[in-house]
Amino acid sequence: MLERSAGTVAPALRSAADRLSPAMRAVIGYHLGWLDAEGNPADRSGGKTVRATLALLSAQAAAGSAGDGMPGAVAVELVHTFSLLHDDIMDDDAERHHRPAAWAVFGRARAILAGDAVLALAFRELLSAESAHRVAAVEALADATGRLIDGQAADLDLEGRMDATPQECTDMCAGKTGALLECSASIGALLAGAGDDVVAPLRAFGAHLGLAFQAVDDLLGIWGDPALTGKPVHGDLAQRKTSLPVAIALASSASEAGGLRDLLARPHLDAAGLAAAAGLVEACGGRDGAVVRAREQLALALGALESAPIAAGPRAEMAAVARFVAARDF
Repeated sequence: MLERSAGTVAPALRSAADRLSPAMRAVIGYHLGWLDAEGNPADRSGGKTVRATLALLSAQAAAGSAGDGMPGAVAVELVHTFSLLHDDIMDDDAERHHRPAAWAVFGRARAILAGDAVLALAFRELLSAESAHRVAAVEALADATGRLIDGQAADLDLEGRMDATPQECTDMCAGKTGALLECSASIGALLAGAGDDVVAPLRAFGAHLGLAFQAVDDLLGIWGDPALTGKPVHGDLAQRKTSLPVAIALASSASEAGGLRDLLARPHLDAAGLAAAAGLVEACGGRDGAVVRAREQLALALGALESAPIAAGPRAEMAAVARFVAARDF
């Protein structure tokens, strides 16, 4: 399903990128896997297009035609691209999808500008949609983008904080990841002219799915297989990210919590130290706690989806996407 969606959305994304300057198009094409570092055609996956898939399915759920959601699908993928370009720079992640990140190839300044350019492009694409409801879609995307940025800022504020609570992490994730998935799961329905009886449960579905998605991402950030994630094992610990497993572990009453605090307070941890920290997070219940949160949020997402007055086919496909997102190996 995701591959089918990617094949459908890719031509529209490329068409949108053609509106960028050559310099910005080179960065975006590289990030999305269409071009290599020298600007030659490439054939690499730029991601799973989960957000675009949900946008198309939400339009189908509301109107019976996924095509109504195409401008929304392109727009949410462009906003996601903006966020990843900037996120890699903020986190100093030099790799994405098993090759150098865009900033590592083109420089930080150019990657920042490319992110800015593609964000503006997302709104231009929505404003040029033929839908009579495009303004409502633009407003939804603007709200989601603002919340995403606030979530990214909160993520930076939480780095290295030993007193950060699991609830603070959840609130941060609701913006950083949940806001755009909430928008993605409903923007197609908005463009199709669906009422709040359809849009509201789809938004709730996306919001809960975002929290499940981020909980799994946090697990992968510590225990993920680099061959699958394209990032180093224990990477989030090396960056001192106070992710959900870490916050749960630090808030626990386990005797190992003190040792975890001592380790994370060190200015640098070698591979052995990172492995020890990961073991302490697990011993303090951080790993199991995050798994439980992911499953709880997936159940809430599926419950919201079940309450939406939509056709059985799109509902089943949206549920399948949700289960895929929350079942990645960690």
